[in-house]
Amino acid sequence: MTLRLNQQFTLPLVALAMGLSLASTAQAAAPQHVLIAVDVPYPPFEYRNADGELEGFEIDLGNTLCERAKLDCEWVVQGWDGIIPGLLSRKYDAIMSSMRITPARERQVLFTRSYAMSPKVWVARRGSDISLDDPASLKGLSVGVQRGTTQDSYITQQYGDKLDIQRYATAADVALDLESQRLDMAFLNYPVALDALEIGSADSDFVQVGPRIDRPESIFGKGNAIAVRPRDKDLAETFNQALDSVYADGTFETLMHQYFDYDLRPASRK
Repeated sequence: MTLRLNQQFTLPLVALAMGLSLASTAQAAAPQHVLIAVDVPYPPFEYRNADGELEGFEIDLGNTLCERAKLDCEWVVQGWDGIIPGLLSRKYDAIMSSMRITPARERQVLFTRSYAMSPKVWVARRGSDISLDDPASLKGLSVGVQRGTTQDSYITQQYGDKLDIQRYATAADVALDLESQRLDMAFLNYPVALDALEIGSADSDFVQVGPRIDRPESIFGKGNAIAVRPRDKDLAETFNQALDSVYADGTFETLMHQYFDYDLRPASRK
């Protein structure tokens, strides 16, 4: 038996089918909305300008990546202490805040390929008689670090029995207490020390002590990368393709030279 539809029902059904098809196509074409967490302030990587808007190297890079990947991205400010728990509890979808790839973090999140590698430095007041080669001279001195960072891990493991370690929520708080002479030293990301304490200036009250540090890899990792939840492999690969793109056409270096006078590229990208 052949089933025939009455014409008065056929047209509405066709229209409904077309409507559903168009809606489905529009939904597929809509860019994925992605929330990206960032710890502010952390100049020159991320900070607020005079109008309260987010600026900085990673903000510019992140916006470029989202444009290349056709993602609708929105920045979410999150303190460092809770940045991984916030990702895992779905407050946002990714972290792009100079987060180093380390074994401990790899057990919690999925990282993209690394995009940057910034060294760490010791900073002290100019004229201070401090020698990293003489461990005995460090006994009892205070050092400031940002809590939960690779700097914190390094100082704790290498100098925990020698220095009075003071941990802070932000790198800006570390710099402030060093300026206020409440600390003898600070251990900071080199770009932050340049920006916040002007250690590269002959007129600065602060100087770098010893060499720049980016080893051992077991502490400092393989470089900075974007972190996502372990199940979000497609999102990680989307960012990977965008990162490869900005490296391939020179966009990364152009952005880098707008903020830094040295090379941030990790060994894997050179």
